[in-house]
Amino acid sequence: MRYWMHISVMTLSVMFIATFAIASDGGTCESVPIGNQLELFVDSHILGTMDGVTRILHEPRDEGAVIVLNKSWEGPISAYFTVIKDGEESYKMYYRAGEYLTAVLTSRDGKTWERPQFDLVEKGGEKTNIIYKTTTGGVTHNFAPFIDTRPGVPQTERYKALGGLDALFAFVSEDGIHWKKIQDNGVIRENRKAFDSQNVAFWSESENKYICYYRTSVDKIRKIARVESDDFIHWTAPQEMTYGDVPFEQLYTNQTLPYYRAPQIYLAIAARFMKDKQVVSEEKAKELGVVMDMYHDCSDVILMTTRGGYVYDRTFMEGFVRPGIGWENWVSRSNYPARGIVQTSPTEMSLYVQHNFAQPTHEIHRYSLRIDGFVSVHASYQEGVFTTKPLTFSGSDLILNYSTSAAGSIEVELLDENDCPIPGFERAQSPLLVGNWIDDVVLFKNNKNVNELIGKPVKIRFYMKDADLYSLQFK
Repeated sequence: MRYWMHISVMTLSVMFIATFAIASDGGTCESVPIGNQLELFVDSHILGTMDGVTRILHEPRDEGAVIVLNKSWEGPISAYFTVIKDGEESYKMYYRAGEYLTAVLTSRDGKTWERPQFDLVEKGGEKTNIIYKTTTGGVTHNFAPFIDTRPGVPQTERYKALGGLDALFAFVSEDGIHWKKIQDNGVIRENRKAFDSQNVAFWSESENKYICYYRTSVDKIRKIARVESDDFIHWTAPQEMTYGDVPFEQLYTNQTLPYYRAPQIYLAIAARFMKDKQVVSEEKAKELGVVMDMYHDCSDVILMTTRGGYVYDRTFMEGFVRPGIGWENWVSRSNYPARGIVQTSPTEMSLYVQHNFAQPTHEIHRYSLRIDGFVSVHASYQEGVFTTKPLTFSGSDLILNYSTSAAGSIEVELLDENDCPIPGFERAQSPLLVGNWIDDVVLFKNNKNVNELIGKPVKIRFYMKDADLYSLQFK
């Protein structure tokens, strides 16, 4: 339901203050073309000015274990999980089951997982969920698949993967189960120690090339490098990623991938490795059954973003997923995230995190988050104002993902490049947005959409009270 409100003296005061803040920030600037792409607030790409509002990193909710890794071919050091959604009711989770084994779990909803039974690799005469086996660690140590979305890719090569230790080898598959190596030689090589981690690749729609992010190591300092390719075979020389002017932290897995609703934004749910920060005592580690002395460090999950190039945005230094309650969550390499963020309901997406690593109780937990719900522009009970940079767009409807309290609200105003309200799109013409919606269409008075403003530089000003704004799109 929408309610129309007239401008009061207080409203005029807020408008004056917000306009002054923008003018004092240097006036108008070059517009940002967003077309009909969804835009999040995980970086500053479309952020203009904020007065009385802030950005908040939201913590995913632990929905509990989806699988316990207790089969004889799995165990406490199964690792490097990759989650893929292939169709409405087809989810796959790949992982290193044993040092020389790659296995897969399947699900129809991303919530309930099972081990499919294949006859590719049998154990004790029984079928298993193992899909690939080697006689040395090699490619199964860190086999990392993805679905190739490059236009025109042959059906037989729709799935691709990289894996290896001394080099990264390229694989293709039609169904994600039966794999073949493209060539005998590795496609990505480095002279220094590298690849001993999960090395992830994808086809970039925005950059029109294959991208691979992998963990490299210099003097035992774990860093992330990036390489590019036009054909998945020939790759550029590696270049290390940088993080801006923030404290340096070691990152073990980077898990970078395009966000499925906004592929121009790459999200990295990385494992932050706090080397030698020991929480669990030797006595407690023995009690937990920790193997291989995996208790001298601790880890958690952080969120980074990039839009291509060689710089990660680390606006949010705090943890994205904190270790759970209990000593078992504070051992080395526990809390490593799987690669993959998948939608699991019309309003929810899921990510997956290892718990209890190096212990008999090793398991994978599902974490849920509202769609687009990584970061919001947040207003408290006191009204605040958020204004975007000038944007040019190609969609006729303004769509918002937001939530308010019962007492809260959002109102929208569109400004021209001189910060003047555009006639017909002033605050007085805005609906009073109240509720909790993923894709609410904003129609101004008399059901007016924004079609007449397509291609023109427009700032969007939000008047917010006890509300969160997660994304916007002109569609």
